[in-house]
Amino acid sequence: MENNYTNNDTETLEDEMFASLEKYFQSQIEDLKQKEQALNFQLDQVRASLLVFNNSFTQSTKDVAEEILKEEKSEDNKKGEK
Repeated sequence: MENNYTNNDTETLEDEMFASLEKYFQSQIEDLKQKEQALNFQLDQVRASLLVFNNSFTQSTKDVAEEILKEEKSEDNKKGEK
């Protein structure tokens, strides 16, 4: 079978292949940017939730510590009255 492509046809095919490859790369880049934005959005939510739970934990342990100190002080006052 004889090759009917001219040098000009080969260059056109190569140009189309490169254009196609560049479009593929561009599509990948756009998709990855969208995924990055989605992950950053999710990370913002995780960080906000983590802050809420850390603050709640800190407040809870502070409340427990204050209650224990209050009970110990009350017991010391009772012992001092006797």
